[in-house]
Amino acid sequence: MVHRRGAEVLGNYELRITSWAIISRITFHVSRMDGIFNINKPHGLTSHDVVARVRRILRQWQTRETTDIQNPKSKVGHAGTLDPMATGVLPVVVGKATRLVEYLADADKAYRAGLFLGATSDTYDREGVITLTPEVIAPPCQAVEEALEAFRGEIDQLPPMHSAIKVGGKKLYELARKGVEIERQPRHVTITRLELEVYKPPVLQMFVECSKGTYIRSLAHDLGAALGTGAYLTALQRTRHGPFTIEGATTLEGLAAAFEEGTWQESLYPPDYILMGWRKHIVTPAEELDLLQGRPLRLPHIAMGEHPVMAAITQSGELLAILYWDGELRLWRPRKVFTKHNVADTKRAES
Repeated sequence: MVHRRGAEVLGNYELRITSWAIISRITFHVSRMDGIFNINKPHGLTSHDVVARVRRILRQWQTRETTDIQNPKSKVGHAGTLDPMATGVLPVVVGKATRLVEYLADADKAYRAGLFLGATSDTYDREGVITLTPEVIAPPCQAVEEALEAFRGEIDQLPPMHSAIKVGGKKLYELARKGVEIERQPRHVTITRLELEVYKPPVLQMFVECSKGTYIRSLAHDLGAALGTGAYLTALQRTRHGPFTIEGATTLEGLAAAFEEGTWQESLYPPDYILMGWRKHIVTPAEELDLLQGRPLRLPHIAMGEHPVMAAITQSGELLAILYWDGELRLWRPRKVFTKHNVADTKRAES
């Protein structure tokens, strides 16, 4: 039996939250409802259900309070869908932060997953039709470790039929529900970290860090095939999505209470938090005017480097624009421009 420090046997397939590197919270003041709420999604809700509940919390609060929020019907969305059975980090974007959601959707993610060995599922998880594998013998721990090695690094992964991927205008899960299975193209994904945390046959728990587009259900199914036992996903918790971690997440009940108590600002991250780690350029007043009028910047001292994108920041510290490198003309073109007051006014507290 494997039982490493920081992990706990799943038991009833419940996952235990263990420690993770915590990114320091930014303290700020907002005068607009623009930013990101890091929600700890509960089991049983879809990602859209969570968005609907956050929207309801905002509207209920806005009808009670007199505020200086200029747009009481702020847009609300999410980055990175979680299945109903999954729990954990779901960034919910509000207002102008919805314009940055594509950059968050591309971010790496981390998961803690529970698997059952000795059976398969048509959905690759416990929600589907379960078929026991006959005469299966639990593999030794060393065999599991060796099987995991094949899934580390860059791999080609076949997405499950029960997924939202569209083929010929139809979502795969719509076809699967009709009993139709079609050929799917494998997707190139990267598993940067894959660790066996708990092994107590027939269940195991593993920790995964991966790129956008990785299906943990497929990883579970493929691992079971490699072991010859079959396997399906029994529990899944997202512990990190880009810079957002489970330690910094709040529950829907906690968010509602924060609005009741008037402390919701402490849960709202500024829009540019999504761009943490990006290269940034503080613009001059002349450059700010150029970007607001859609003109590119020629910055001889800043070449593309490893990344062809950069954030333009005003001298007051506000996000002004997303810049993309034009290699042919060797200048930085604005892709998204945030006019004055388009992003949350933030004031970082001194550490």
